[in-house]
Amino acid sequence: MSEDNSETVLSREKLKNFHEDYQKDKKNLVAQSACCQQSLTDVIVDRQTRFSSVHVFNTKLSVEGRPATNQRASGRCWIFACLNAMRIPLMKSLKVLELELSQNYLFYYDKIERCHYFLMSMIELAKKKEPIHGRLVQYLLKELLVDGGQWDMLVNLINKYGVIPKSAFPESSSSEAALLMNKFLRTKLRAFAQEIFELVEQENIKDNVLMNRETEMMKELHRIITTCLGSPPEQITFEYYDSSKQYQKIGPISPIEFYRQIVKPVYDVDNKICLVHDPRSSHAYGHLYTVEYLGNVVGGRRTLYNNQPIVVLKQAVYDSIAADEPVWFGVDFGKHIHAKYGILNLKIFDTQLYFNSNMLCQNKASRLEYGESLMTHAMVFTGVHVEKRSSNEIIDKIKTSDDEKSQPDNLQFIRYRVENSHGDDKADKGYIIMTDDWFNEFLYEIVVDKKYLSNDVIAVLDQEPIPLKAWDPMGALANFNDQTIDN
Repeated sequence: MSEDNSETVLSREKLKNFHEDYQKDKKNLVAQSACCQQSLTDVIVDRQTRFSSVHVFNTKLSVEGRPATNQRASGRCWIFACLNAMRIPLMKSLKVLELELSQNYLFYYDKIERCHYFLMSMIELAKKKEPIHGRLVQYLLKELLVDGGQWDMLVNLINKYGVIPKSAFPESSSSEAALLMNKFLRTKLRAFAQEIFELVEQENIKDNVLMNRETEMMKELHRIITTCLGSPPEQITFEYYDSSKQYQKIGPISPIEFYRQIVKPVYDVDNKICLVHDPRSSHAYGHLYTVEYLGNVVGGRRTLYNNQPIVVLKQAVYDSIAADEPVWFGVDFGKHIHAKYGILNLKIFDTQLYFNSNMLCQNKASRLEYGESLMTHAMVFTGVHVEKRSSNEIIDKIKTSDDEKSQPDNLQFIRYRVENSHGDDKADKGYIIMTDDWFNEFLYEIVVDKKYLSNDVIAVLDQEPIPLKAWDPMGALANFNDQTIDN
């Protein structure tokens, strides 16, 4: 770009004109005074929207998870959401009033497996002569070992290692705040990646030599992770009182058998299907997608995305909640949210009044394409409020093309009840309210049991998945924590 072209330079004269125009509107000065002296989220919040957001739902789970969970300063929302959804049918099965499953247990094995997955990816790329300074290798070196994850990664961990009650493997300081542990692991992994590329460059390097060295690398990484997170148990005994105050005992039992015998009969992860809503024109509905080098367990299940219109996801959420089953889902949590009040609503902030600017200035597809939005957080639906449509409204909706539909033909969705994992001191004792308009714009994926989906939707899983680049926004990992936004 030319540095001397007066047509392109942001001149002082232009800035002066901007400032003079700003000063002429006294409303700007009032807004400036308020916004400079008070928290922005307290000033620009729309009062009517705040107080009209009520936690009343006509379709709701009979039992909700207790106690409220808190992921602290970690990006483990995807694990918390899964275990929060899983514990609800388990609470009913065991007849307990409160239950929490160990998030640290899955987190531990995810870190172990993720390190191995990365090292094996580096070996594969080195053998393929992928350039070190190319976009793919550099992306994988940068987006390395975050706390977040995707649904299929959970399936891999649970089927391989099982689950256990939190009392059998509680939190550690590094599970609640993994920043420094992750920093140490990334330092080692990047150095190991360099060593792998240099080893593969040697002539006639034997695979067994390379794999023996990878094993030594993993031994060192295992030592760091185990020191920070603790040593997970091989056997557990779960003792508890049921709702009748009767003593109960399960075990001794291995974590994998605890899942297979106790949890799987009421919550089978293999029966759950992940649906996504990706409205980009290049990504057609009714097709299966995957993302290159996105995974955590070598030889495990690939991360798959069954892309469907938003109305399909919405109906599946309703059918699940109506059948008394919670729904794991992923959203872009940082948009149009007031975390203190627990409100996800496109109208929660009146930016038009204070800035004379509309912040919903792109459609969902454009936000994906231009880097404005992607999935950042996972939570659980526990309730939904719907209204029945009149006959005339149903006829009008039937006439609407499928790609424009945001509602099922016979239902009008109003709001959703959401279980978060940021503790009980926020929102409605840890629960959030989401409007339907917000769902349309910022929800990207849900996980429901296959019995709530049509045969056509399930059949998409038989397709050979279309691979997306490693840096595609649909490969984003749910990695949000309550330290990320300050309101």
